[in-house]
Amino acid sequence: MNIIHTYDELDSWIRNHHVNTLMLVGSVRHQPKFLAHMDELKEQGLNVIHFMDYQPNPLYENVLEGVGSFRSHHCDAIVAVGGGSALDVAKCIKLYSTLEGDGEEGSFLKQPLIPNEIPFLAMPTTAGTGSEATRFAVIYFEGNKQSVSGESCIPETVLLDPAVLETLPLYQKKVTMMDALCHAIESFWSVNSTEESRAFSKEAIGQVMAHMEGYLNNTREGNAGMLSAAHIAGKAINITQTTAGHAMCYKITSLFGCAHGHSAILCNRVLYQWMVEGLQKNALNCIDPRGEEYLSGILDGIGRAMGCEDAAGGARKLEQIFETLELEVPAASKEQYRELKTSVNPVRLKNHPVALDVETIDRLYHEILR
Repeated sequence: MNIIHTYDELDSWIRNHHVNTLMLVGSVRHQPKFLAHMDELKEQGLNVIHFMDYQPNPLYENVLEGVGSFRSHHCDAIVAVGGGSALDVAKCIKLYSTLEGDGEEGSFLKQPLIPNEIPFLAMPTTAGTGSEATRFAVIYFEGNKQSVSGESCIPETVLLDPAVLETLPLYQKKVTMMDALCHAIESFWSVNSTEESRAFSKEAIGQVMAHMEGYLNNTREGNAGMLSAAHIAGKAINITQTTAGHAMCYKITSLFGCAHGHSAILCNRVLYQWMVEGLQKNALNCIDPRGEEYLSGILDGIGRAMGCEDAAGGARKLEQIFETLELEVPAASKEQYRELKTSVNPVRLKNHPVALDVETIDRLYHEILR
């Protein structure tokens, strides 16, 4: 993967790939510099097909429209600009454009994915998802979440421009930063972690800690550092995938309208403390084959990456960060607690280093929420 930082480098990418017709996926109305640059390129002869007919939590049907547009306009390359939804749509357009048929009745979801060489560049406009570094995309078909995965959908080039973060609302900055931090933390303790993924996690956590103040104060250095942190955290979860924190946060988002990163930190601040205390009491069912001693060292490693002495200090630091950001803790009804405890995706629980049964999940949700 190639990282670039300027629009001159974007121009070089377009020239080097001999692009005549470019599909631009995403809304750029809040990115005036990028939009102005695209207008310049169009004046120079580049044909730009702008696709933004999708919604948050994009639908399979949205992707089909994009595939149809990509094919009918004979596009040579894809540039995605935006957050997770824009990148998910662009990834699926890339993966599906070379498959057989028109994708009706969900046929693209049933076909084996075939790697292709369509040039693909991503410019994330939030420092959170790290989607530009992962092989995963999420779309919805007939109301059901579809996880799409293929190495071919990882952008070959990523444009990290800190200026794109300058106009983000403060709440959006806070919750996307928390998404990046939760990615790094969950990847660190995942049963799938490797030496490489843990190095990415450690670096990402360190960058979040180092640049949090500048990022929240909208300095260029802080914004650049947080973009880098989110990207590196994405590289970590590309290896490990996420764990219980993400598995438990999705229903919080749908029930209470919290942003994804807001829900993720609600969960992980409690999970971290619960695991630390459980190890101290010898009361955890560790399912990581590397054992409890290994897990204890990993939790300490997360704490040290956050600038603390050990796991207990790290758990306190994570709670302190949450409180400093002044993010709301939603209040749940008895009916909502019942719905929450059965909502968790068991596949993601297999990645978590400690076994979680329904009773434990229910107890944790009662600590996560009010």
